[in-house]
Amino acid sequence: MLESSPEAATPHDDAQRVLDRADAVTAPRTLVDVLRATVAAHPDASAIQDADGALSYRELMARVVQVAASLRDAGVGKGDRVGIRMPSGSRDLYITVLGVLAAGAAYVPVDADDPDERAWLVFGEARVAGVVTGTGEYAPRVADAAETADAAALRILPAAAAHASTSALPLVAPPAPEDDAWIIFTSGSTGTPKGVAVSHRSAAAFVDAEARLFLQDEPIGPGDRVLAGLSVAFDASCEEMWLAWRHGACLVPAPRSLVRSGMDLGPWLTTHGVTIVSTVPTLAALWPAESLENVRLLIFGGEACPPELGQRLATDGREVWNTYGPTEATVVACAAPLGGPGPVRIGLPLDGWTLAVVDPEGARVPEGGVGELIIGGVGLARYLDPAKDAEKYAPFPALGWDRAYRSGDLVRFEAEGLVFQGRADDQVKVGGRRIELGEIESALQALDDVQGAAVAVQTTGAGNPVLVGYLVPRDPATFSREDAVQRLRVALPAALVPLIGVVESLPTRTSGKVDRAALPWPLPGAAGDDGADLDAELRPLAEMWSAALGTPVTSADANFFDLGGGSLSAAQLVARIRAIDPEFTVADVYAHPRLGAMQAAIAGRAPRAERSGPRVDVTPTPRRTQWIQTLLGAPLLALQSLRWLALLLTASALLRPLGGFDALPSVPLWLLIPGLLLFATPFGRMAISAVAARLLLRGLQPGDHPRGGRWHLRIWLAEQIAQQIGAVGLAGAPWITYYARALGARIADDVDLHTLPPVTGMLRIGRGASVEPEVDLSGYWIDGDTVRVGAIRIGAGSTVGTRSTLLPGTRIGKGAEIAPGSAVFGRVPAGQRWAGSPAAREG
Repeated sequence: MLESSPEAATPHDDAQRVLDRADAVTAPRTLVDVLRATVAAHPDASAIQDADGALSYRELMARVVQVAASLRDAGVGKGDRVGIRMPSGSRDLYITVLGVLAAGAAYVPVDADDPDERAWLVFGEARVAGVVTGTGEYAPRVADAAETADAAALRILPAAAAHASTSALPLVAPPAPEDDAWIIFTSGSTGTPKGVAVSHRSAAAFVDAEARLFLQDEPIGPGDRVLAGLSVAFDASCEEMWLAWRHGACLVPAPRSLVRSGMDLGPWLTTHGVTIVSTVPTLAALWPAESLENVRLLIFGGEACPPELGQRLATDGREVWNTYGPTEATVVACAAPLGGPGPVRIGLPLDGWTLAVVDPEGARVPEGGVGELIIGGVGLARYLDPAKDAEKYAPFPALGWDRAYRSGDLVRFEAEGLVFQGRADDQVKVGGRRIELGEIESALQALDDVQGAAVAVQTTGAGNPVLVGYLVPRDPATFSREDAVQRLRVALPAALVPLIGVVESLPTRTSGKVDRAALPWPLPGAAGDDGADLDAELRPLAEMWSAALGTPVTSADANFFDLGGGSLSAAQLVARIRAIDPEFTVADVYAHPRLGAMQAAIAGRAPRAERSGPRVDVTPTPRRTQWIQTLLGAPLLALQSLRWLALLLTASALLRPLGGFDALPSVPLWLLIPGLLLFATPFGRMAISAVAARLLLRGLQPGDHPRGGRWHLRIWLAEQIAQQIGAVGLAGAPWITYYARALGARIADDVDLHTLPPVTGMLRIGRGASVEPEVDLSGYWIDGDTVRVGAIRIGAGSTVGTRSTLLPGTRIGKGAEIAPGSAVFGRVPAGQRWAGSPAAREG
């Protein structure tokens, strides 16, 4: 039961009914069922694309089936658990995840960069049957040992897969809804990570609930590309994966080094045509606005979202959502759209979830009241530790719930949506990761030469949160802070290794507990010991440090990380340094953390002109491509000839019965009529052009491709076929919208289209829009040695004037107007009129 009994109802219970969506839960199914449905609906759409190219859903399924079969041959069965320790950024990781699920097992991910000690602690706690490593091999785990039987390792990731039908998956035993889908470990207050098991029922309900939430006007589909930038050891990665695989969109993994660089990921989104992003606010804040031009769905989670960021990024044509949810409640429990007036909210529950805001006695608070957030419904997971599970998922008699999760988060109840107020315990979030300070303190206290330790989250002068560990050494004279950090990196994931400060004693309260609020910050002496004035050469770089850190920098020996620097502030520093050194990276900050050394590294680089080298002219089209184009000339000419031949033979068939035309060839009607319909009628020409384009360009993705390469050649050939067959004559005809849809474009009703659609099919036009004659919608352009391909979106009710050019990646907002002869690249906000080349706002 998830509702209080009627006789126990209070006015506050009635007010909080908006937080109960348990009755709207979706039908039970598994993630495997979700994937099968998508494969059946979109078999040829791209499912995943990495540096090695794209896989269609049909091809993805083939590999998933092979991995599942290999795992079952290795002894993995339904209900088992399989560890995954593979690098991020490649298709192999995601194929493995799906293969484990298809084998009926649950996957247990760890970050590939986690220390061995941490990884084997997780695998041991989860009692995995075996582990899949970055080599694509599955090794059974030796019972009660922190190792695998390497001699028995089996390669489960094939180099290629046979073409499989969409019905191939039942060859392996699928899981049931009550079976576990994944087990993800979160930070533990006692020092041991907590394993959280999420069932297929909960996972699929989450996926289906989000499908009802986002982009309802223009649902996610095969034209979308979803960023995969989060570690699979982080539960929000499940949102990334299934935003793509639930809807037939393409998952685009980003290289891990790029994600860590922060700001460099922004331009990568544009280059790879990403349209959907789920991330933490601190990362999105680093990206320039133009990096999100193609993004139409932006989801924030993991940490509080600054109001300014939501307002700035929630533009016309883009939905921005703020989500909230602990791992223990299946990724997301509630969500709210951003961009409107009022505070940043975490919103109302997803379909199938139910929430309550209670006071210390367990009673629901009134509107405007602050209390602890209690979560119930279909999303409840469970702890692997039975004692911990019974403690945290206990019944809640005051609410009449048989099972509830006490989040420990304080929220303000408002009917429009909940507002996050902070934590009620020692759990914190840094960089979107939920952290128990007790786990880090346990690692600090385990250091041999430390007699006391405490951890706190401090805020730099630039507003960035940073974990700080305070150590009281047994012998300050011999204690090495650098040595302590190295030992911590062996025991803790990189995200949990704090900045280390050495203190003589820890401040305590009257209760004897450490008073975290009284711990010193900034750390004494971190800015330098001598306090001498900096010389003129160092001063500009020191000012950049101060801007990123929010603290004075007074010494050439100052260490960026000792001053509170972290990955976020490092990315902010890089953004400033690139004004003087465009090639400076986050890796350079870690390589040269001291001010003087960093300045020397920057000064030691060659001048930019020398680094860039001599000017490189655009290379000619590859000779191989030229030969192929020449050889294709004859068949293309024959294709055009067939059209005229059909017309001539039709004339012959009409003239011969009149007499005197016996010399004309005679063609049987059974051959003449199909030829005439196919080559001479508009619908036949449309069919030939559309079928050729769909076959040639299957698997083409937005982004950059080599000029003269295979995709350039295929686009050229598709356009040549359309030209030779006469499809260009369809422009302005009433059936041009049918031709556009046949190419793969998404054209709404009541669209007035008077120009040719792109052969790529990457076009979306909203209801009631008008595109006048001779508008260039080719969807690609050649930039030196690069062919840039992108989607074009024209919002409902907008107008594009004659002879305008819309470059790849253009997005026209609802009700906007583009003046005739304009050239547009980027985003045109709703309701505005743009004109010129390049186009700019008028009025």
